[in-house]
Amino acid sequence: MANNKIELLISPKNVEEAKIVVNAGGIKYIDCKNPKEGSLGANFPWMIKAMKKVIPTHSSKLLSATIGDFPYLPGSASLAALGAAVAGADIIKVGLKGPKNEFEGIELMKNVVKAVKEFNKKIMVVAAGYADQSRMKSSPHFLAIPTIAAESGSDFAMLDTYIKDERGLFDFLNVEQLIKFKEKAKSYNVRVALAGKIKHNDILKLKQISPDLIGVRSIVCEGYDRNNGLIKAELIEKLKMKLYE
Repeated sequence: MANNKIELLISPKNVEEAKIVVNAGGIKYIDCKNPKEGSLGANFPWMIKAMKKVIPTHSSKLLSATIGDFPYLPGSASLAALGAAVAGADIIKVGLKGPKNEFEGIELMKNVVKAVKEFNKKIMVVAAGYADQSRMKSSPHFLAIPTIAAESGSDFAMLDTYIKDERGLFDFLNVEQLIKFKEKAKSYNVRVALAGKIKHNDILKLKQISPDLIGVRSIVCEGYDRNNGLIKAELIEKLKMKLYE
């Protein structure tokens, strides 16, 4: 089992939840998300600004922001990404919903990366694909995501699930497939993030894969409800214990 520390990315939807995540300790990535708008639903610029204020100045914590499960519209995506950058995001995540293949994915992400890095070279960009791509009408194959990330100059290759139901990451991809995803990304010097209805009994598998970070919301919300449940400090502690025991 690999022994590098897996970082947690937790996705609050409002300032109240963001404070809970920041105060939990040991959480490097606070991810501004709007679950009502989908898997990687975009929140509002003022919410990104407000969450940024919750993170102490000179902290090593980083604010991530999603800009949506994006159609194949590189111009719109680059404008949305720049908006998130101006609002204060340190990391910008893009869901590759619309691109049908590697070429379209690279085209979309290249423009996002250009818009963001011209504004601030330090801001990181995440190219996010979907483990449940088989349930979608488009979106690139999961093993295309590391190539899209590398060729576009993105910093992370990520997998999430597009449809938020009872099924999660491991209902669509097994440990061997996800290790292949990780190794491909690492061969390009791209960091790896995994998400998608993570459950407590998935943690051992995630440790085996050892991505750079895992993204969660449902598992730290009351009632395991990403839309209506609120993030709870005790559920974050429970997850940290399981992940770092």
